[in-house]
Amino acid sequence: TTLPEETIRRAEAAGFKTVPTGIEHGTVTAIAGGKAYEVTTLRADIETDGRRAKVSFGRDWKLDAERRDFTINALYAEADGNVVDLVGGIADIAARRLRFIGDAEARIREDYLRILRFFRFFAWYGDGRPDAEGLKACARLKDGLGQLSAERIWSELKKLLSAPDPSRALLWMRQAGVLTSVLPESEKWGIDAIHGLIRTERDLGWTADPLLRLEAMVPPDAARLKTLAGRLKFSAAEAERLRHW
Repeated sequence: TTLPEETIRRAEAAGFKTVPTGIEHGTVTAIAGGKAYEVTTLRADIETDGRRAKVSFGRDWKLDAERRDFTINALYAEADGNVVDLVGGIADIAARRLRFIGDAEARIREDYLRILRFFRFFAWYGDGRPDAEGLKACARLKDGLGQLSAERIWSELKKLLSAPDPSRALLWMRQAGVLTSVLPESEKWGIDAIHGLIRTERDLGWTADPLLRLEAMVPPDAARLKTLAGRLKFSAAEAERLRHW
């Protein structure tokens, strides 16, 4: 509940290095023992535009929880280790269920990246079918993805494609029309190719490679791959890897 400036003062007084990672949003990074720990002041949204939010700092845990995306991301631990759950996140974790907090469309309109986060977290932690309300909201609002920068989209796709087996999430993305929106270069058989690649990874003990998995979903056409690399703003190293496949 301390303001960012007070967080910095206390951390540095205790001998920790601090970085004002996103101080306008209340986030300060403290470096301790070579590890980075993000410390964020409780917040409430004042204004959102689908990409970023203007926030006010406060002391209300419930308001802070209600501005987050999913129930599983709104858990708080007290100093004695007691977990405070204001939105049913613990039950959802136990059931491997991913749900938006409150109204799914309202959460998505606050930041359209939450559409991709929905499928990313489902790929990592979900089971069975995705939450019906969340899936419908993602399908209805998918055009909002056009407001996002290529860098944010690619960063989220890499995290999704790094899941042990992202194929189920990709299938639901295709059904919702989201996959075509962010990866128009992919083909219908692309998800089948992912299945085969995952089997090979497991047989050979390979670590999941999101770029290799992406390449498997796209026809081996140099011009199409070059367009993909440019559109998603790949790093020079990523574009070079793609060029040599």
